[in-house]
Amino acid sequence: MSENTSFKPSLRLMDATMLVAGSMIGSGIFIVSADISRNVGSAGWLIVVWLITGFMTLTAALSYGELSAMFPKAGGQYIYLKEAYNSLVSFMYGWSFFTVIQTATIAAVGVAFAKFTAYIFPVFSENSVAADLGFLKISPAQLLSILVITLLTYINTRGINSGKVIQTVFTMTKILSLLGLIVFGLFALKGDVWRANWTNMWDIHKLNPDGSIAGYTSVAVFGAIAASMVGSIFSSDSWNNVTFIAGEIKNPKRNIGLSLALGTLIVTVIYIATNIVYTGVLSMQEIAAADRDRVAVSASHVIFGQAGTIIIALMIMVSTFGCNNGIIMSGARVYYSMARDGLFIKKVGTLNKNSVPETALWLQCVVASLWCLSGKYGDLLDMISFVVVVFYMATIIGIFILRKKRPDAERPYKAFGYPVLPILYIVMGIAFCGLLIIYKPNYTWPGLIITLSGIPVYYFVLWLERSDDSR
Repeated sequence: MSENTSFKPSLRLMDATMLVAGSMIGSGIFIVSADISRNVGSAGWLIVVWLITGFMTLTAALSYGELSAMFPKAGGQYIYLKEAYNSLVSFMYGWSFFTVIQTATIAAVGVAFAKFTAYIFPVFSENSVAADLGFLKISPAQLLSILVITLLTYINTRGINSGKVIQTVFTMTKILSLLGLIVFGLFALKGDVWRANWTNMWDIHKLNPDGSIAGYTSVAVFGAIAASMVGSIFSSDSWNNVTFIAGEIKNPKRNIGLSLALGTLIVTVIYIATNIVYTGVLSMQEIAAADRDRVAVSASHVIFGQAGTIIIALMIMVSTFGCNNGIIMSGARVYYSMARDGLFIKKVGTLNKNSVPETALWLQCVVASLWCLSGKYGDLLDMISFVVVVFYMATIIGIFILRKKRPDAERPYKAFGYPVLPILYIVMGIAFCGLLIIYKPNYTWPGLIITLSGIPVYYFVLWLERSDDSR
């Protein structure tokens, strides 16, 4: 396999924006509102949870614009953390990213694709057994998810242009589909349902699937909001993926920051509008008790009738296919950058004849496929939301550190609303993480353990590097 030594800048502003939006929109918007509704119990607080998440996402994206303009290199957030702190901090991020954040997300999105494919082709049901290995039972849904991940990985090894075509086409399709759901949903809005949901819009309480409710103490309310945001943050995550492929974006100093702002704004507006539609066609009880949390399917039955299930299944198939393409495309660039720093397998730090990190792509494919087989990715993703926000905060704090360390460095773009908005994000992030530690500790310690396990791995890798150098 012949190799190239540099990336090819091929992505325009539109391509980068579609990568941001496409990586964010997966299956979450169709599902997680059920859990949010069970936690907060009212339409007003359901929308507030999405508004808070949208505000945090937009604020972080606008802040990242400064860093992306300073360091328009492959690796994105990994590079920012290295420049602001040191290689240990950036490695801990890269380690968490490789072991869970990116690879388990790929698995979760891949299995979501397969689950909704089963609505149209029941042979792919997650409840069937395709292979029984004794210690492990493999479903057709898991096999299909691995097949899709492998296919997208192969396509992306053919060059950045192959991946960007899929990304742009599928993202445009799912944005238009969601807009269609919103428009038709507004026409199907039920006045009595709307009034019932919004009459006591600020009455926050726990809403059980059986219809019973339970009140919160004044302090526990904040824990309920934090627990609700785990789902909305997961649904809004991966917006930073565009920073990982900075080396392949035309005019990156301008276009990365602009694509972050445009992409996150588009998705935030769509997410809020979609949830408003949910509250217009379904009672809060129906949202909370949706079968297998598939709120969009329940809403589509009201909007489109019996054809609703197939319509939503197709929408989610398009959404998850495009989402996984963006995540697969961008994630491999982080491992590439780690390898270039001597902190990963050396072969991962090379490009193939198509100027893409093929070895990194296939290694990512293997780990994501193993997560598909494990069936444990969903639990870990709930638990990793805490760590994701911690790294977002650390990166935004890095803006303040770099302004002090390198006051004269070129900054083609400066963080919007600095220092107020970045500080506000940090305060909100601390509140979110602190409340999870208090009220949902199971959502915090596994992610912390995975991240902290990167410390001994880091020093082991350095020891191996020194051993190689001494030979």
